[in-house]
Amino acid sequence: MKADEFDDKFDRGEDGTGALDVAKVHRLGEEQRRVNVDFPVWMIAALDREARRLGVTRQSVIKVWLAERLEHHTPAG
Repeated sequence: MKADEFDDKFDRGEDGTGALDVAKVHRLGEEQRRVNVDFPVWMIAALDREARRLGVTRQSVIKVWLAERLEHHTPAG
């Protein structure tokens, strides 16, 4: 389906999502890249406690906390 056909469907309130190939969809700037970070044992234990409390993984806690800190301290633009 061409883009203008998709736009027309959207404008008419029709569902055009069946024509989308979402297998390789990703957000710009959201590509993943693995990094290794060494943490002291006490910090890992604290992260694990917080992860258990929230019902998420340690990695999720780290990502959210880092994202919050970066958003707070990084100038927009």
